Amino acid sequence: MKILSLLGSTGSIGVQTLEVLRGLRGTEHEYRPAVLAAHSNVERLERQVREFRPEAAVLFGKGAAKDLRDRTRDLDLTVLSGMEGLCEAAAWEGADLTLNAVVGMVGLRPTLAALEAGRPVALANKETLVAGGALVMEAARRSGVEILPVDSEHSAIFQCLRGNTRAQARQLLLTASGGPFFGWTRERLASARPEDALAHPNWTMGAKVTIDSATMMNKGLEVIEASWLFAMGPEEIQVVVHRESIVHSMVRYADNGVIAQLGTPDMRLPIQYALTYPDRLPSPAAELDLFALGRLTFYPPDREAFPCLDVAVEALKRGGLAPAAVNGANEEAVVAFLRGEIGFLDIPDLVGQAGARQPDAPADSLEAVLEADRAARAWTAEQVRGRAKRN
Repeated sequence: MKILSLLGSTGSIGVQTLEVLRGLRGTEHEYRPAVLAAHSNVERLERQVREFRPEAAVLFGKGAAKDLRDRTRDLDLTVLSGMEGLCEAAAWEGADLTLNAVVGMVGLRPTLAALEAGRPVALANKETLVAGGALVMEAARRSGVEILPVDSEHSAIFQCLRGNTRAQARQLLLTASGGPFFGWTRERLASARPEDALAHPNWTMGAKVTIDSATMMNKGLEVIEASWLFAMGPEEIQVVVHRESIVHSMVRYADNGVIAQLGTPDMRLPIQYALTYPDRLPSPAAELDLFALGRLTFYPPDREAFPCLDVAVEALKRGGLAPAAVNGANEEAVVAFLRGEIGFLDIPDLVGQAGARQPDAPADSLEAVLEADRAARAWTAEQVRGRAKRN
């Protein structure tokens, strides 16, 4: 039986990961989660702990951790808290794999902790590579362990590259659903509400990722992530809007042949592939019925209506600390939008300005990355307060 450390167990990816683990029981890829880590959902984590009986559980807040400790006094369970607890969970002794499904910049330090401890990482936390890509890839190289992508698009590219060399690949075709606002003009987007942006047509995701999908910032972040994972420059990555979310991404090769990975829009498929790689087992994902589907459509992204995509790509081109600043500003702006403090179009405006304010500097230390993130968040929060007062 393999041992798993699961970070972000109460979120969308975490819950689906545990569902996959149930389906893998009795197979050669059966996992026992030794550690389950969450942000603040005490009730859900308690239910998970009682079902899977891990050695340890982590809640980010000390108050929430104390609550869980009180609730589980009848169990042989170590309860940890804070960033220190999250990093300890990521590098858990004896773990065969760490799956990082936490949301946001908070995932960077645990990813580094896992890699530095020699743990392979199944990565669903894109901000890790967006903000600290150079640090993360160097840590993986030093430890000689793999980073297995869990995002559906990057998992698809990872699968399409199997059996071919990187030198043979000419272009990555990164698909995007277009989100809930496909076809909307900037004028119409000005009145978009949080509830509109959260109504994704194809995927069930957490609030932050769903808003990022609506602004297409999610796809911009994924371009940065793909650049690090697959050593491709921004000019070698093309974003393609694909409304059906059936083609999860593609690779164009030197001979102009294109290999695609298709499947129903179900995150359990890439999650399971990361857990069983390089093997494939029956999964809970539904079988793809091409006859029922009928057709597949592809469109260029509307960069005028959704400028976040170009903001992220420009940050990738600049390199250094620019992606960390853009990512931090975006996280702050999304929270403000969900609270009703700013409008939908304020998100790309604030993120673009925060990126432009970041001086050119190398991302050569964790401290530098965290400071760029902090400064961008602080500036964005100040701007949000100013705009809220004017409104």
